Amino acid sequence: MNLTLAIGLFLLVLFLIGIIGIKIIKIPDILLYILLGLVLSTFLDESKVIEAAGEIGLVLLFFLLGMKFSVNRLVRNSGKVWKGGLLDAVLGILVTAGISYLFGLDWISSLIVGGIVYATSSSITAKLLEDKNRTENKESEFMLLILVFEDLIAPILVTVLIGLTGEGFTVKDFLFIILKIALLAGVAVFFARVAFKKAEPLLKEIKQDDIFIVLITGIALTYGGIAMFLGLSEVIGAFLAGMMLSELSIKDKVEKVALPVRNIFLPFFFLNFGLHIELTTDIPHAGLLAVLILWSLVHKLIVGYFGGQWYGLPRSYSLKAGLSLTQRGEFSVIIAALATGELKMFASIYILVIAFIGTILFQLAPKLNKLIVEKVKEKTG
Repeated sequence: MNLTLAIGLFLLVLFLIGIIGIKIIKIPDILLYILLGLVLSTFLDESKVIEAAGEIGLVLLFFLLGMKFSVNRLVRNSGKVWKGGLLDAVLGILVTAGISYLFGLDWISSLIVGGIVYATSSSITAKLLEDKNRTENKESEFMLLILVFEDLIAPILVTVLIGLTGEGFTVKDFLFIILKIALLAGVAVFFARVAFKKAEPLLKEIKQDDIFIVLITGIALTYGGIAMFLGLSEVIGAFLAGMMLSELSIKDKVEKVALPVRNIFLPFFFLNFGLHIELTTDIPHAGLLAVLILWSLVHKLIVGYFGGQWYGLPRSYSLKAGLSLTQRGEFSVIIAALATGELKMFASIYILVIAFIGTILFQLAPKLNKLIVEKVKEKTG
């Protein structure tokens, strides 16, 4: 099959799946894309075309999210989110590792499981915030900053785990990662405050949308790629690229041209996500799996409820944030790649189950939150 035909067929299948999800069975198209990837994984070991298309979609998703945060807003609110982010890391990594160790895993395997359980899926959460029109809600800013915090911790955690499983890890390696993050953020602030401000008159003169799309997509992919070159997450680079353009007067035009490109490519990311999940008929460590699925929900509820209040949200919005952060995804897949044998199969089953539960819980979060708040009022009233 030639490449043009393959891409065309993929797009038509993705369209049909989206329609089925929205109109017929009323579940998010994201879950159906992941399931399609699982089905395709029986025929395809991997697909560079799907992977590349998915990367473009993911980068543009976070580029557009970054455009909602000016430099001042990001700096101002980062100081309020660190407590919740730290609580998230302690509960997600250390407590999970402790639970795993009690179930008989060695301490390195336990830390790998902690890494798998730790991070909320940035892609699924961001996509659901957009789909459900919740990006402007009070709790969404806190949720996005928690995702950014996790994506800053992620490369450090991956490097530590790689070192523990073979190559060694030193304080120098840790400090080097921090330096790279600071450098990437510093350059982004410079471009936001100086370079793009001076270039704005030139950008306004570009009237042709086709040329403008190429420029904006190029900026997003380049900065995401630079982050990857530095050994960091492309999500962070894309988010910072969006932040660079967030204070321009042509912000609306940038969003207008980037949105259709994102919408075409993003489904491929979830398709590729499904391709990389490995399942088996035997469930290894079934008891630990059941406990960790429950703990995964409790963990994020605690982070949302207490972290949200530390951030300045009312209790009801904090609870809704916690209910909306339970899905795990792409970072868990990256960590799971460090596992071997039964542990790798265990990780794949966990990721699939918690992605489904979390996605459904996200959709139910407003109703569940309202129900819980009403019950509490009845008891206290």
